[in-house]
Amino acid sequence: MKFRREDGTFDAERFGNACRIFFIAQEILVDHASYPTKRIAENSHKFRPLGLGYSNLGSLIMSAGAAYDSDAARGLCGAVTALLHGAANLTSAELAAAVGPFDGYEVNRDAMLKVMQMHRDAVEQVDEACPEYLRDAARNVWEEVLSAGRDFGFRNAQATVLAPTGTISFLMDCDTTGIEPDIALVKYKQLAGGGMLKIVNNTVPSALRTLGYDQPQIESILAYIEKNDTIEGPSGLKEEHLPVFDCAFQPRNGVRSIAWRAHVTMMAAAQPFLSGAISKTVNMPRESTPADVAGAYLEGWRLGLKALAIYRDGSKESQPLSTSTEGDKLAAKQVAAPRRERLPDTRHSITHKFSVAGHEGYLTVGLYEDGRPGELFITMAKEGSTVGGLMDCFGTAVSMSWQYGVPLEVYVNKFAHTRFEPMGYTKNPDIRIAKSIVDYIFRWLGITFLPGYKEANRGLSPGATNAGSQSGDAEDGASDRGPAAMKAGGQVDAHGSASATVPGRSKDGSKEGATDRPAAKPALNGSHPHGSQQHGSQHRSAAGHSVQPKSNGATTVLSRDEQFAGFQLDAPSCDNCGAITVRNGNCYLCHNCGNSMGCS
Repeated sequence: MKFRREDGTFDAERFGNACRIFFIAQEILVDHASYPTKRIAENSHKFRPLGLGYSNLGSLIMSAGAAYDSDAARGLCGAVTALLHGAANLTSAELAAAVGPFDGYEVNRDAMLKVMQMHRDAVEQVDEACPEYLRDAARNVWEEVLSAGRDFGFRNAQATVLAPTGTISFLMDCDTTGIEPDIALVKYKQLAGGGMLKIVNNTVPSALRTLGYDQPQIESILAYIEKNDTIEGPSGLKEEHLPVFDCAFQPRNGVRSIAWRAHVTMMAAAQPFLSGAISKTVNMPRESTPADVAGAYLEGWRLGLKALAIYRDGSKESQPLSTSTEGDKLAAKQVAAPRRERLPDTRHSITHKFSVAGHEGYLTVGLYEDGRPGELFITMAKEGSTVGGLMDCFGTAVSMSWQYGVPLEVYVNKFAHTRFEPMGYTKNPDIRIAKSIVDYIFRWLGITFLPGYKEANRGLSPGATNAGSQSGDAEDGASDRGPAAMKAGGQVDAHGSASATVPGRSKDGSKEGATDRPAAKPALNGSHPHGSQQHGSQHRSAAGHSVQPKSNGATTVLSRDEQFAGFQLDAPSCDNCGAITVRNGNCYLCHNCGNSMGCS
């Protein structure tokens, strides 16, 4: 845009002079730059590849009153890129005349001159919609390149490439980058420190003047764009002029955008006049299909592109430039409805009968095809009761949330060990005592549907002896053999079985391996009938289970529910996990998580 004259023509001579100055500057930097590896440094010093390029072509096209997707735009792109590449290689030949060509040029002389001839021939393929004076300027500079190249060779094996020039283009007051069209006439850029920057295209006024609009009309259209973030819809703008202002993204309140094929064909117009490839995004709309993406790559290959990069709008969680504000994004998240995964009309289910302190009911769990629970029906035996009505509504609420993606683990962790009436004994051997109907429901759901939940939350089976424990069961066997049994005064045999003895004396005063007293049962108030729990006939294993000695020397390990059945109902719930605690001296201990509710 710096080389666009007031009458709209392009100053090819000044453009060529600027290319020459910057190409010389880049050539000087080759010997003063640092490189990431030794091989890259050697390659750079030997072949001296450079990458001259330009930015803001999209604005030049728009200001000329041409649509990005038009023959005129592609012709302008081809001519300007031919001028760039020609000026760069002419300067390279000039440098070669002064200090000599790059190392190895003589070996590659014929091939390189052939490539230069191909560039010259490509000038004749520039679209005829391009102004003739630009095509003539390109022909002239390439005739000079061929002549100087034959005489002096070239200082640089490569001369041009179109880099992304993303952020730096904004520092140079460019509305567009490289050969890109504008993303949108009004766009929002995310800032690294937070917040967004609103960027408004400044090329629209000159484009409107080129198209013949007067100042009042231009001001009216600009005010409409500022208010609506789109040029679609203002009074006074002719319908046939809308394509001139089409951008890569669909505007926030509009429907128009540049088709992906126009991106590819614009690259094809520039590629014959570049040493390297083109860093450009082929923007595709959100609704693009895999076939569209494949088609873009195939089209790029057919047109001879050296590289192609595709971006589908919205394919990443965050993108630097967009046509939406933070408020739009927040509103979209609030408006977007969550997806409900309904069960099939015919589904498998499990029905379970339960009883909590005499209150009977039925649980019916409908299952998805993969076995996940998707609905819950809770039917209490006493139809019409308040509890029955609440449980029915509660089951419906749980079913809805499951179908909207709430994991079962969340419910189990939240409602297990919830304590309120009715509470009491159940008929389920895995849940001896339920603190409430809700507690029972979700502990049963956890045991039934969550892998590992039962093993992580159960106690030892009632009546199990250490001698009968399986060596592979870490909780029922290993944790109560060895150290646990030894703490109780027993021994471990070669098979892993443990026998526990209670300190006592025989009639002659010698120590015996077992007491002659019968095993005592735990008292209802938690105290032992013979005094201290530490010195009575009942002992506790390392895992916290009660060990009852028998007259034959074997031990019976009681489950937690059996040990503390007499006083569990009036014990406080754990302030850490919600499970019912057990008395431990004058305090209470949680056997579920190990938390102490006081002095222990």
